[in-house]
Amino acid sequence: MSPSLHSILGADALAAFETQAPVARGLPAVAYTSEAFFALENERIFADSWVFAGLAHELARPGDVVPVTVAGRPVLLVCDVEGTVRAFHNVCRHRCLRLVEEAGNVGPTIQCPYHSWTYRLDGALHIAPYFGGRDPGAVPAGFDRAEHGLVPVRAATWHDWIFVNLNGAAAPLEEFIAPVEAHLGGLDLARMKHVVTVDLGAIAANWKLLMENFIEPYHVPFVHATTTEQPLTDHYTLNEPGCLGCAVDVSGEAKRADTLAADSRYLTLFPNFSLGLYLPDQVGVHLDVPLAPDLTLQRRAIYTLRAELPSAEETEQLARLWRDVHVEDQVICERLQQGRASAVADGGGVLSPVWEDSVRSFQELVVSRLR
Repeated sequence: MSPSLHSILGADALAAFETQAPVARGLPAVAYTSEAFFALENERIFADSWVFAGLAHELARPGDVVPVTVAGRPVLLVCDVEGTVRAFHNVCRHRCLRLVEEAGNVGPTIQCPYHSWTYRLDGALHIAPYFGGRDPGAVPAGFDRAEHGLVPVRAATWHDWIFVNLNGAAAPLEEFIAPVEAHLGGLDLARMKHVVTVDLGAIAANWKLLMENFIEPYHVPFVHATTTEQPLTDHYTLNEPGCLGCAVDVSGEAKRADTLAADSRYLTLFPNFSLGLYLPDQVGVHLDVPLAPDLTLQRRAIYTLRAELPSAEETEQLARLWRDVHVEDQVICERLQQGRASAVADGGGVLSPVWEDSVRSFQELVVSRLR
């Protein structure tokens, strides 16, 4: 039986977090450091939700495959013969080997390297060589190939973004994304063109710290003093059911041409989708993959709404700017993680009711899903 939220956090810490006060406490340190808490998140959040898992442009040709991790489990994204993105448990039905290790193109079939069980791109078992004896096509009595194909995972795509739902019980994707669509401000995301993806690697921080950092503007003028020109006084938070984040409407002209100074919207879908809109014509998403309580993989895909793609020089400058911004955030999030080794963090710190109300709502959502 899995440990409960109450047993992991402790009665006193949970009560302190849930106490309503003008200045609320944050989640206690154990929520960011505990293996048991992380396992409960995988079980009750990441297995139950629509989870952002991949980028559709990386699965453009039949046979393209991308292995991903969702709720700690191996999942395989596949482009089938009709160009549709499918998802399967990335596990051979014979001896349960992880089938695909690296992204690439496998051609018309997916083959297990252990005993060469081979699957079509729709997941159907094609060949189980010698499974029934010396004849390569022999199968044991009562063995039905149709019952031993790859196990599908519910998947859906919104623009370039692939979502999967392991338990198949989440609401329709259209309902899930509706709160964010309401904040697009008339932007036609169907016009998006992918520009570049910045691989930010493994960050030594809990996934929640990355999400919390994204949805609060309080840190922007301090952490990003040299890479942005977005005064705190121009920011505001977005704290709505289904859509947590923040935004900025820049009141003055940018002082430097090489900084981020655009009117921006920072929107999230729980648990792990982060969408940045930089008006009038830039879009960015974070793909965060939780691997452990203190380890998260992160990539950033950048898009343009312009008719033409930026030049190679402009693309390089854009990638460099965003890498610089993210490195600033990464350093902070890793130090937030390190701080949770202290007994001081057991109390959860405190949250600004003005600038971190969306963070508070995010943390309350985590707790409610884990009950």
